[in-house]
Amino acid sequence: MTQDAHAAQGADEMLRLTAAQAVVRFLAAQFTEIDGVELPLFGGVWAIFGHGNVAGLGEALQGAGEALPTYRAHNEQAMAHAAIAFAKAHARRRVMACTSSIGPGALNMVTAAALAHVNRLPLLLLPGDVFASRRPDPVLQQVEDFADATVSANDCFRPVSRYFDRITRAEQLLAALPRAMEVLTDPVLCGPVTLALAQDVQAEAAAFPASFFARRVHRRRRPGADEGELARAVEILRGAKAPFIVAGGGVRYAGAEAALAAFAARFGMPVGETQAGKGSLNWAHPCNMGALGVTGTAAANALAADADVILAVGTRLQDFTTASRTLFANPRRRIVHLNVGAFDAAKQGGVPLVADAARGLADLADRLAGWQAAPAWTARAGALIAAWRQEEDDATKATNAALPSDAQVVGAVNRQAGPEATVVCAAGGLPGELHKLWRAENALSYHLEYGFSCMGYEIAGGLGVKLAQPERDVYVMVGDGSYLMMNSEIAVSVMLGLKLTLVVLDNRGYGCINRLQQATGGAPFNNMLEDSRQVCDVPVDFAAHAASLGAISRKVAGIAELEAALVEAKSAPRTFVIVIDTDAGITSGGGAWWDVAVPEISPRGEVNAARATYETVRARQQLV
Repeated sequence: MTQDAHAAQGADEMLRLTAAQAVVRFLAAQFTEIDGVELPLFGGVWAIFGHGNVAGLGEALQGAGEALPTYRAHNEQAMAHAAIAFAKAHARRRVMACTSSIGPGALNMVTAAALAHVNRLPLLLLPGDVFASRRPDPVLQQVEDFADATVSANDCFRPVSRYFDRITRAEQLLAALPRAMEVLTDPVLCGPVTLALAQDVQAEAAAFPASFFARRVHRRRRPGADEGELARAVEILRGAKAPFIVAGGGVRYAGAEAALAAFAARFGMPVGETQAGKGSLNWAHPCNMGALGVTGTAAANALAADADVILAVGTRLQDFTTASRTLFANPRRRIVHLNVGAFDAAKQGGVPLVADAARGLADLADRLAGWQAAPAWTARAGALIAAWRQEEDDATKATNAALPSDAQVVGAVNRQAGPEATVVCAAGGLPGELHKLWRAENALSYHLEYGFSCMGYEIAGGLGVKLAQPERDVYVMVGDGSYLMMNSEIAVSVMLGLKLTLVVLDNRGYGCINRLQQATGGAPFNNMLEDSRQVCDVPVDFAAHAASLGAISRKVAGIAELEAALVEAKSAPRTFVIVIDTDAGITSGGGAWWDVAVPEISPRGEVNAARATYETVRARQQLV
């Protein structure tokens, strides 16, 4: 039966449901089409119940059963991270919801909402809210604004939600839920949605049209380019001798990987990948110059600096990609933005080409027939990437060092993981090494959260990836700082039988920020444990801690033991945690400048010297 037939059949029938039951039934009726197969849009609901949602949504979710599975978590921020990772692993084609109580449970999800907002990823948040009736006002965990009685803790979601609504009457769901679906599934609007549900309203019943719960199938929207914008983009590209492509996350979300590979090869255009775009091309593709920007390869950055036309595909060109607007150094350079969102296509004085990445590349290819980049430019790209591959091999090769570098650990994990594995990481120094050095076979090989650089995403994110892609081996690489910040979902992974392989790199502190602190002239202070205030030095036994959460764990010394443990982990029955001590001071080559403001005056000579260098480099920034 078609969707329209469903709607007509149930047009006059009314169903009496609580607001919470209506939410759950509506979510369970949403579907998505992926490669011709219809799947539930929602992979389930992560829930930590409290007095703001246990009686309403809790009752409704229990009744839904497998139509909308419920997963129990240990931390609200972590469960929302897992939901985000699930959506990203599905290239934004599937979604998860998260529900919490009011107050601290809700506020714990605000960080995750901001992460989803920055990274343009869909997430449905259903926090409980205070009583709409205000009969028991004020209630436990209620935030009282002395001047505005309508304010609750959930107002903190407003600036980090693409769509926010507070449901104070059950019938408001008839408008709010369809709007929420549009935001969650639209390629431009895509981001977090917050529906704050007053706890008394969750339990109140109302009459809903049966047609409201008819099966709805959401299909990928692929907007095409304006003919005028397309003509201008083609004109600019035809005039290029040294063009360069920046591949962003939009390539993956549009399913444009094959289109990009064919386009780059046909026209001899080298490609640099952002963190979100890494894996758009197989690492061995002859046009793939690897990572771009602050955490970029020497090959990609050298070409980006000299390029006369930059074709930015599905990227917002944030500061790490552009080296804080110093990377595209050719004074005659032009930027063409192929982006589904006009907001991003207008950035940095570029020429907009607003379209779906796959459609846009196809249209450009049709109109560029007979044109190619200068042969010398393509040949230079080949020579540069060959030189970088040797540098990459040198950085990642196994040695007998007592304290290996992050790069050597990355190399060991990459060698043992194999082509059907996914690496997950987020904050600190590891994303830089992974961006430059991890050899991604495809778009599923690499999962980094670096738009928000959120410590604590790693383990929860790995859980979400494994839930989305259970057939893949998932490797979570995490520093000791992020591990200590959020590790509770190790227990959830064991509980759910979602096996992860965690590699914990212990450099005894925030090594990345310690290096940045010294690079800006500061004295080592409050980043490494040895430079922090402490009454006694008690080493953390990460392996024992992981074991206490139900994981199998090993503490290893050196790369040889690490590789042996990785082999053991492959056949392990549940989550396996490997801990290795690393050198906090060693990083691999490549990279570019990042604008981190240095104090204008300081009693430290090192700071003043760093400020002088800072002002020299800052003068090269291209502000438009």
